[in-house]
Amino acid sequence: MKHPSNFAVIVMASLGALGLVGCVHFHDQPLSAEKASADFSARTLTDAGLKAYLEANRVTGEWPHTAWDFNMLTLAAFYYQPSLDVARAKWAVATAGKTTAGERPNPILSVSPAYNTTTTVPSPWIVTPSLDIPIETAGKRGYRIAQAQQLSEVARLNIATVAWQVRSAVRRSLVNLDAAQAMEALLREQQKIQTENLRLLEQQLQAGAISPFELTQARVAADGTRLALHNAERQRAEARVQLAQAMGVPSAALEGVEFSFDSLRAMPAEVAPAEARRQALLNRADVLSALAEYAASQSALQLEIAKQYPDIHLSPGYEYDQGDNKWSLGLSVTLPVLNQNQGAIAEAQARRREAAAKFNALQAGLLAEIDLAVAGYHAALQKQADADAMLANLQSQEKASRARLDAGDISKSELAALQLQFSSGALARQEALTQARQAKGQLEDALQSPAELLPADSLQLSQNPKISPTPKNP
Repeated sequence: MKHPSNFAVIVMASLGALGLVGCVHFHDQPLSAEKASADFSARTLTDAGLKAYLEANRVTGEWPHTAWDFNMLTLAAFYYQPSLDVARAKWAVATAGKTTAGERPNPILSVSPAYNTTTTVPSPWIVTPSLDIPIETAGKRGYRIAQAQQLSEVARLNIATVAWQVRSAVRRSLVNLDAAQAMEALLREQQKIQTENLRLLEQQLQAGAISPFELTQARVAADGTRLALHNAERQRAEARVQLAQAMGVPSAALEGVEFSFDSLRAMPAEVAPAEARRQALLNRADVLSALAEYAASQSALQLEIAKQYPDIHLSPGYEYDQGDNKWSLGLSVTLPVLNQNQGAIAEAQARRREAAAKFNALQAGLLAEIDLAVAGYHAALQKQADADAMLANLQSQEKASRARLDAGDISKSELAALQLQFSSGALARQEALTQARQAKGQLEDALQSPAELLPADSLQLSQNPKISPTPKNP
């Protein structure tokens, strides 16, 4: 009795074995809400991993740090903030897509054994194994790889966009905290002056020197200051909670932490709108991401156009036909008769136009945002300068009034009135300072370029620093 050739058996067995090589096995990684909550609650600013991350980004000194400035808090937010973990995970998915895009189609092995019940000599068996080997044409694989690379670049740039959002939230919370603490201190000082002023006015009322209405006005003003002080205390507490939220740590992690606001108080010189536009168009991650997304739509269109040309399928076959060994070689293609992939091509063209429209809309909105931010920043600087001049004038008047009080030219009540004017001027100046710092933050967000930039090679964002000991630049 004849048997199928040994070569054919070896080929089929080898193909079967190759199918089992390199298989990935599933490993269960359960996710526990309780454990995640406990891990979040355990986050602190004294964590050893955070220390290593800060040192990797050139932040050294005593540990734990006695005072945290804006840059240090921003790096801590980059270390802890969950939104960055999400952006990194999306980039990992897009990066894995490049592997998928580069994979070549697997051959298909089919076997159709048959048994002839009417003939047993020389053998009743008919075995017909065959292979289907697809061969992609027109550069489809290259277009898929290009599209996947561009989508990976979109996801990578999204990490930088999210990092800017995190930085902006930290800065905004820190500005609010600084403003609330400053307002609280000024209002407490104003409250002391008003308390002394009320005591003096009550004495004058008893002496018949003033009317009850004047005393009532002073009491209403003191009550307003007390309410404003409570509001400043509330804003200070809320700003600390918002700062913890922006950093991705529990509020308890900031208890006892001292903050340095010096970098926030530094105001750069006036910004030229033309230079601001050029800088933003070159540096903003969302602009670069929109360009990468458009490039991906181009590759997608090229891929759909290439699909007009059918792939080739080679079908080498072997047949063991009742003792006879028979070999064959087939060739098949899909005939583009009923459609030439015109629908998919039209969709890809529409998506390319959509990507272009999104980029143009983004750029137009960006230019308007920059002009608005520059104008707002210049106006805030002017308001701050006017407030500084007003406060300096009030301070000079108060100093002169103290000298007149010592000389007996004015009374303590008149000095208290001038001190209240000075206190009101200090509150107005603080409000102007806060608005200027907020305008500075809006300008930085529009440019996506901070006035006090960390070294470019130190912003290690692409990999999770809690997992990778040596994060790579995005």
